[in-house]
Amino acid sequence: MTTNIVILGAKGRMGNTLVNLTLADDELNLVGACERKGNAGGIDFDGCTASDCLEELLPEVPGAVVIDFTSPESSVASAKVAAKNGNPIVIGTTGLNKEQQAELAESAKEVPIFWAPNMSVGVNVLLKILPDLVQALGEAYDMEMVETHHKMKKDSPSGTALKLAQCLAEARGWDYDEVKKHCRDGIIGERPKKEIGVQTLRGGDVVGDHTMFFFGPGERIEVTHRAHSRETFASGALRAAKWLAQQKPGKLYAMADIF
Repeated sequence: MTTNIVILGAKGRMGNTLVNLTLADDELNLVGACERKGNAGGIDFDGCTASDCLEELLPEVPGAVVIDFTSPESSVASAKVAAKNGNPIVIGTTGLNKEQQAELAESAKEVPIFWAPNMSVGVNVLLKILPDLVQALGEAYDMEMVETHHKMKKDSPSGTALKLAQCLAEARGWDYDEVKKHCRDGIIGERPKKEIGVQTLRGGDVVGDHTMFFFGPGERIEVTHRAHSRETFASGALRAAKWLAQQKPGKLYAMADIF
């Protein structure tokens, strides 16, 4: 079965990667590519409708799965347009706040929506095994994280870092909002036992590194995930699109629903 695909932000770095992988996949058909107002020129693929207006594009491609790696505000707006037109949508945008996530969940009542701050298989396997590691080590081990991304990344900490840190907190039975520490400066005193630090580095063209530290008596464990290419995330998004095309509305789907 072939899945029709519409890619938002098709001329961007992630969008371009998605376009290339879609064109190379016999199970996918690129039927639409959307860009910002006045920026759709130069998009030219056989059978693909180029547009700078999603509201005008989607009625021409009924049932096609939309893929969005744009910005929180844009992704929420696109989800509403997709819901209005009956198009499933895969969203890989990071930095969505709780209100924006709630808006996605509302749109998901009308059309299948899939949202994940990280589409890589490796990160999502980590999310499954981390609770076992945390529980096996016990509270004698302090948990910290360092995340590194390219200098163009806008949100901090990354959506992936927040997801991983929340996973660590939940494994201890903690409320992440109560134990998070995203910055340390000056004379801060002794580190509280009930704390998870997440530090951010930005520079160069790093696709995405996340290292979790478990500091125990006389030893430490480091668990690292490194993304070497945006294809890691794009491949996961296309896998999600194929799966989402067969799902029903009523739930904001995530990677855990696929694995």
